[in-house]
Amino acid sequence: MTDFEQQLRGWWAKLTAWMRGGQRTEGARKAVTDFRDSETGRKAEAALRDLRQGEAARKAEAALRDLRDGETGRRARAALQDLRDSDAGRKAREALQDLRDGEAGRKAKAALRDLRDSAANRTKS
Repeated sequence: MTDFEQQLRGWWAKLTAWMRGGQRTEGARKAVTDFRDSETGRKAEAALRDLRQGEAARKAEAALRDLRDGETGRRARAALQDLRDSDAGRKAREALQDLRDGEAGRKAKAALRDLRDSAANRTKS
C-alpha cells in the first residue's frame, strides 16, 4: 500500500469515527490538519484549486449560465410555473399534505423517529 493510501485510510477512519460519534471534534480536527499538512494533502488541494480555476471550470460555468439565461431556461421556468399554477399542481400539493397529515404520514414519522433513536442508542453503547 502506498504512503498516500495509508494516509488517506487513516484520515478516513478518523473522520468516519468522528461522524459516528466515537471521537469528538478534536480527533477529526487533528485528522484534517494532518492530512492538509501532508504532501498528499497539499497536492490534493492544488489539484482542486486547478479544477476550480481552470479553463474547464470557466467553460462549465459559462455553459450553465447560458442554459439558465437562454431560451431553454426561460421555457423550463415557464413550464414549471404553469405546472405549479395548474389544477394538477394543486391536486399534487393537496395529496402530499393529506399523506403528511394522515395515518400513513404519522406512522412514517414514528418509524423514522424510532430508527433515529435506535441508531443514537447504538452509537452510545
